[in-house]
Amino acid sequence: MAAGGGTADEESAPAAPIHHLPPDALHNVLLRLPLRDAVVCRPVSRLFHETLSSPFLALLPALRLLLLRHPRPEGGGCLHAFDPERRRWLRLPFTSFLPHQSFSPVASSSSLLYLWIETAAPAPPTLPSSSSSSTAHPAKALAVCNPFAGTYRLLPPLGSAWARHGTVLAGPGGMVLVLTELAALSYTPSGSGKWMKHPLSLPSKPRSPILAAGAAAVFALCDVGTPWRSQWKLFSCPLAKLTGGWAPVERVVWGDVFEILKRPRLLAGAGGRRVLMIGGLRSSFAIDAPCSTVLILRLDLATMEWDEAGRMPPNMYRCFTGLCEAAAQGSAMPTPPTGGNNKVKVFGGDGKVWFAGKRVRGKLAMWEEDEVGSTGGKWDWVDGVPGYGDGVYRGFVFDGGFTAMP
Repeated sequence: MAAGGGTADEESAPAAPIHHLPPDALHNVLLRLPLRDAVVCRPVSRLFHETLSSPFLALLPALRLLLLRHPRPEGGGCLHAFDPERRRWLRLPFTSFLPHQSFSPVASSSSLLYLWIETAAPAPPTLPSSSSSSTAHPAKALAVCNPFAGTYRLLPPLGSAWARHGTVLAGPGGMVLVLTELAALSYTPSGSGKWMKHPLSLPSKPRSPILAAGAAAVFALCDVGTPWRSQWKLFSCPLAKLTGGWAPVERVVWGDVFEILKRPRLLAGAGGRRVLMIGGLRSSFAIDAPCSTVLILRLDLATMEWDEAGRMPPNMYRCFTGLCEAAAQGSAMPTPPTGGNNKVKVFGGDGKVWFAGKRVRGKLAMWEEDEVGSTGGKWDWVDGVPGYGDGVYRGFVFDGGFTAMP
């Protein structure tokens, strides 16, 4: 039944006991509901719809989800998300409020989700392109939405190259960054309302940039090695100094911490005051050495010290290399790939990391950070990944709620 509606029999029926509660008592009861249950209760009756308003729902704890990105977006008007607390998959529909069928989620902040959407007409070239390519591509625009509240807004237009090559980061207060190899764009709703361009003074294209909210800074890896051997270095830049603020983050005591991982990737740790670096653990320092497992290192931004946060169990890692599949089929064991961790995709944020691979279909490996740092975190499998029978998954953490609106 739609909110506020009802038949004549329902209107004349005796009111349920909960309708006789004083407003304060009713609020006390509804505040004990999880956010997901509170949203489901809104259309039950006019009383619930009026009581469970957006300001009221903003008082409830956010619903933390893993939001999946389809390997080949084909529209459909919905996204799939995983609730780690209840161990359930959810379907988030967008057709009721978003008039664009083709979209791809790229970043999130508290209650807000950012999407690249295909527009019918080319966007005005208000910004210089970050690439000289003249190949025609579908026009895209960056939109911000609150899927729980069913509202959205288009951000100022960008050049097509920013949509193809840019990495989107979302920060507090509706701040948005788009990073490419040569420059970054920043947008703040409370500022000029326009994109501001900042040149990047980095030695190479930033790899897996992240925004550490607790440190109010952006971190990224850069390859400072040779064409024959990668050598990774950590760089950071304060949000308050996006122009000319990039600098290497290094300590002598760190030693060869960046040499033991193959193809490392950064993710934000719990609380925004830690940086996670995940990659394949090299079995030796040889260029083509295979990886023995996936290692998670953690940098505490308060002490600037690294420690080992987690290590994928051997039996779990074997599934990503194809050894489990070969054993189940009774075929010969494959030779460990020289590409090491290339077939393991890493995504997540805020102390939760998920792993996907071509040889692990229909499920993901999940790691949750241990706050104390003494147990190596919690490893588990997430089964029943819906909708995506083939391809490699990607995604990020989304805290759904009503604390912010587009």
